[in-house]
Amino acid sequence: MKQIRYLHIEFDEEIEGREIPAFRGGIIQKAGQENVLFHNHLNGNKYLYSYPLIQYKTLRRRPVIICLDEAVDEIHHFFEQTDWSFKIGERLLDMKIRDLRLKRFNLQVWQTQFHYFIRNWLALNSRNYNTFMKLEGVAEQIEFLEKILKGNILSFAKGIDWTIDKPLECTITHYQEPRKVLFKRTPLMAFSVEFQTNVFLPDHIGLGKGASHGFGTVMLLKKKN
Repeated sequence: MKQIRYLHIEFDEEIEGREIPAFRGGIIQKAGQENVLFHNHLNGNKYLYSYPLIQYKTLRRRPVIICLDEAVDEIHHFFEQTDWSFKIGERLLDMKIRDLRLKRFNLQVWQTQFHYFIRNWLALNSRNYNTFMKLEGVAEQIEFLEKILKGNILSFAKGIDWTIDKPLECTITHYQEPRKVLFKRTPLMAFSVEFQTNVFLPDHIGLGKGASHGFGTVMLLKKKN
């Protein structure tokens, strides 16, 4: 079992999903480029290739920051600024807090299944895209995606220093055809699917490529009576 701290910060503005990079850039500028967890860039053109502990996204059109574990302490670099406002295009955003929730979660592998929806999940990279496109039929594609999703969950666990020492189960229960999105000006396939797993995942964390930019956001679905 692993216990983590989780901070959800929602601002009282509205932005489009395509404006998340500008929102992210505004927060990074206020917090300071020297604080690596805000952007995962090292000196020069090097990157910190690990699961992002600070993530930027929109929920119900509101800009949101999710901070995990040590990033909960790092967010003070933004909050200690006297002026939180910044521009997105021609608009000046006055970044007032609408909702702030600090929680602790116990993460473990359970005997039961949790049901989730993952939105705009960038499951495929340059290596596995061609393999996916050669698969025959939806059943093979779903099986392939389930393996990738399981790997993404394990990457999340590794990023928060949690060793999963029991069998991890992951099943896609509802599949939609992917749509094209732009990530860093590159067109990619984004999947939105429902899945079940025996691992509890904190609401609104990201999985897969672009997790820090609002892609692959996970939402817990309530059980249907």
